[in-house]
Amino acid sequence: MANTVLVGAQWGDEGKGKIIDVLAEEADWVVRFQGGNNAGHTVEIGSERYVLHLIPSGILHPGKMCVIGNGVVVDPVALLEEIDGVEQRGIVTKGRLFVSDRAHLVFPYHKLIDEYRERKPAAGTPIGTTKRGIGPTYGDKAARVGVRVGDMLDPDFANLLRERVEANNKMLIASEAPTLDVEETVATYLAVAQRLAPYIADTIPMIHDAMAKKQSVLLEGAQGTLLDIDFGTYPFVTSSNATSGGACTGSGMPPNRIDRVIGVVKAYSTRVGEGPFPTELHDAMGEHIRKVGHEFGATTGRPRRCGWFDLVVARYAAHVNGVTDWAVTKLDVLDDVEEIKVCVAYECDGRRYEHLPASARVLARCKPVYESFPGWKTSTKSAQTLEDLPKLCRSYLNALARLTGTPISILSNGPRRESTMRLDLAAAVISA
Repeated sequence: MANTVLVGAQWGDEGKGKIIDVLAEEADWVVRFQGGNNAGHTVEIGSERYVLHLIPSGILHPGKMCVIGNGVVVDPVALLEEIDGVEQRGIVTKGRLFVSDRAHLVFPYHKLIDEYRERKPAAGTPIGTTKRGIGPTYGDKAARVGVRVGDMLDPDFANLLRERVEANNKMLIASEAPTLDVEETVATYLAVAQRLAPYIADTIPMIHDAMAKKQSVLLEGAQGTLLDIDFGTYPFVTSSNATSGGACTGSGMPPNRIDRVIGVVKAYSTRVGEGPFPTELHDAMGEHIRKVGHEFGATTGRPRRCGWFDLVVARYAAHVNGVTDWAVTKLDVLDDVEEIKVCVAYECDGRRYEHLPASARVLARCKPVYESFPGWKTSTKSAQTLEDLPKLCRSYLNALARLTGTPISILSNGPRRESTMRLDLAAAVISA
């Protein structure tokens, strides 16, 4: 398998966990490169269902090596709970899971700050964060006052953490927010550090040694392109680079070693949290998609906002990520839909947009310009090859590939591993 980056090409929740799980069978290493436990990847294997937040999905394949890269912000308590959870289900993590010593740590004061900012946002409008402390942790990283995973191995870790808790308590007091017991927090995280120590490593030489041995690396992103801190619908974004560029800075793999970028898109669109969403449906069709697609957040349980496929977003994602091919998920959710719409452009203030505007304020005023496709009105869940799909379904997929200028190489028509079609990339643009 080529060294591959897998990214979400919409607003996250595109089904990356399942696609990573499918691709991990062919990879030697799976590396998570950004985000924190504000993301959830759901994988169904037979009757078993796994929801992973920090551990790469490759852990579900025996013998695969997994890395939580330096671009991830790690809540060590949440990570240990996740490790315990998969270990209890018979999955070995020792010697297979490694956490970069350069990754930054999420502490309780980050969560308190996150919650306070969401309740009383400076701009007056909540962002819709998960309140997991992700943004404040990345803020500390940028301000050069963060604490990193490797610091847990330092003999002076207790004093370092004590200083940070005391400093943040002062900010919390000034904000009239709850504060932390300093010594209790230090004692808790000293115990956490002791438990996490066997997993901490300098992961950069590990990845480069793997490549030197011709082993393949699969780089796993969280969230999606439209939530990227630079390329997303700012300020309604996450705090990291969820696009393919973040795969390099978040793992230590150089750009010239990446062979393939797979963009994951749903056959429709969803979004969680606040922010503009031009194709959002506020009617019975939106509710139908939510119900049939089980569109509720894996991390928060929040209902996702649902809408039609947005080609403006998909083309933009293809450009900024360098997407070589698409993985299209949740195709089966549209099986009962009479008429399927696709947004091909926006109209706003008398202007037509075929490229994504940078301003979230402009995007919020944009109205979608739709093309319609007839639904296939028959189940695709048992389809195992392209020939098994209804002709109208193939026509819809062909339009998505043609209008984005990007071939489709993977199709998912159900949540389980076996509900996946792998297409020959050389002939991956689907023919009607």
